[in-house]
Amino acid sequence: MPKLFAISDLHLSFSADKPMNVFGSRWDNYEERLRQNWQEQVSKDDVVLMPGDTSWATYVKDAACDFHFIEKLNGTKIISKGNHDYWWETLSKLNLFLETNRFSTIRFVHNTTEVFGNVAVCGTKGYPETEQEPDCDEERKLYRRELVRLENAISEAKKTGAEKIIVMLHYPPGANSAFAKVMQEENVDFCVFGHLHGGYFKNAVQGNVRGVEYRLVSCDYLKFEPLKICEF
Repeated sequence: MPKLFAISDLHLSFSADKPMNVFGSRWDNYEERLRQNWQEQVSKDDVVLMPGDTSWATYVKDAACDFHFIEKLNGTKIISKGNHDYWWETLSKLNLFLETNRFSTIRFVHNTTEVFGNVAVCGTKGYPETEQEPDCDEERKLYRRELVRLENAISEAKKTGAEKIIVMLHYPPGANSAFAKVMQEENVDFCVFGHLHGGYFKNAVQGNVRGVEYRLVSCDYLKFEPLKICEF
C-alpha cells in the first residue's frame, strides 16, 4: 500500500543567501542527506506532507530553484504555509507557478483538502502562542482567523467521507489550546507540525493526547528523514 510521510522546515535556499549551517553543523550538507534519505524511503506512489517553511525565497518566482529540488524527489508533495514562507501567494497564483514550471508532483493546501485513499489532508498555518487568546487586538484577530481556518478546513475534510483526517499546522498546537480542542471535538486522527528547532524540540506536544496523534516533523528533529505517518 502507498505510504504517507511528513517532514517540514526544509528552509531551502538554492536561490537565496540563507545557509542553514549558521545554526549549527547538523545543517552541513543537509540538502544532500535529505535527498538520499527521501529517495531511499519514499516511493513514487507515496505522499509527503510538508507543513511550512519550505523555502527562504522572498518571491515565488525566486523559489523556482528550491521547488525544482522538491519536484525531483519521489512521491506527491503536499505543502502548506509556514511563517517564513514569504513567497506564499494566493492559491491561484501558486498553481500558476506550478503550471508554468511544469511541476507535476507538488500541491498546495490552503483552505483546501487533498484526499488519498481513505485519508483526507487539510490544514492552515496556525498561531505561535496557542495556550490562550492574545491580549492585543491585532494579534487576537490573527489568532481567531487561524482558528476559524482550522475549523473550516476540518469541516471540508469531513465532507469527503474519508476514514482518517490529518491536519497540517506549521506552528505547534498547545495540548490545552483552542486549536487542540477543535481537533479533539472533530475527531481528527493526526496532527503534524513543525516550526520548532534545536533546544525548542522539548516544547512539542507528542504522541496521543485525547485521541489526536501529534507529531513534530521539523526536518532537523527527524535527522532529515521523512517520518512515516500511515498507509492509505
